[in-house]
Amino acid sequence: MLVDDWLTVTQAAELSGYHPERIRELLRQGNIEGKKFGPLWVVSRSSLKDYIIAAQKSGDKRQGPKSSKAGREFA
Repeated sequence: MLVDDWLTVTQAAELSGYHPERIRELLRQGNIEGKKFGPLWVVSRSSLKDYIIAAQKSGDKRQGPKSSKAGREFA
């Protein structure tokens, strides 16, 4: 496990354009991978990237992040 492969919920939210609570919801639903270390969740960068790409391709605007920059960091 590389440190660069994992993001805090706050980092994931900033990178993706999602609200931190949406990141937590995606974790609870199993839509993105994560691990919990005590009270702190970390998010798999690659699973977040895969989710964002799939959401953008789906054409369903409700699933995509609010930020137009979202996903550029993953490209």
